[in-house]
Amino acid sequence: MAKLPVMLFAAGFGTRMGALTENQPKPLVRVAGKPLIDHALALLKGVPVGPVVVNLHYRGDQLRQHLANRFDVFFSEEQPAILETGGGLKQARPLLGADTAITLNTDAVWTGQNPLVQLLAAWQPDQMDCLLLLLPAERATGHNAKADFALRTDGRIARGGGDETHVYLGAQIIKTAMLADFAQPAFSLNLLWNRMIAGQRGFGLVHDGGWCDVGHPAAIPIAEAMLRGDAV
Repeated sequence: MAKLPVMLFAAGFGTRMGALTENQPKPLVRVAGKPLIDHALALLKGVPVGPVVVNLHYRGDQLRQHLANRFDVFFSEEQPAILETGGGLKQARPLLGADTAITLNTDAVWTGQNPLVQLLAAWQPDQMDCLLLLLPAERATGHNAKADFALRTDGRIARGGGDETHVYLGAQIIKTAMLADFAQPAFSLNLLWNRMIAGQRGFGLVHDGGWCDVGHPAAIPIAEAMLRGDAV
């Protein structure tokens, strides 16, 4: 299989971070002494992936400067308006250079098996249009929202039936060709997932390790404790 490109979502405003993002984008917030985006990039080390695309909007110039020495990173600037996850991935498709990509949020930290290695090992493009990394809601550290998906015994995901038990962790492999069917510039990847689920080609995989959503300041010490191996 050809090396898959990687999309790092880094364009958000980080409003839940309060004062920490008044003067910097959320991916530059430090956890365990390292910016969140560097935690995400560390997952790529030693993994056979293709081009890396980072989308930019809020204080994107700071991210450009921070990554100036990363010659393997390309930027997708979202101006004047932010494009959300679906629109951002659609705009980045020419830079990604493939109809299948890995996407990774930059506001979390991980322990255990490398999530990208785990996804690549389980990816079966003949039957899957997307493969989302999940955790049972009770194991999703720092995450206070409701569960996103039900995970069936055959690995398929579903939702809308009231039996959602798993949280999406912001890491996936996804086919991107159907993004062209959406005319609006800004839209959520939920629209694409819904179509893939309806076609019985949306799948999920439980992460073999820990994950912490770093979406608000109180999550930072929790994430740092998890990385140290402390009970959280």
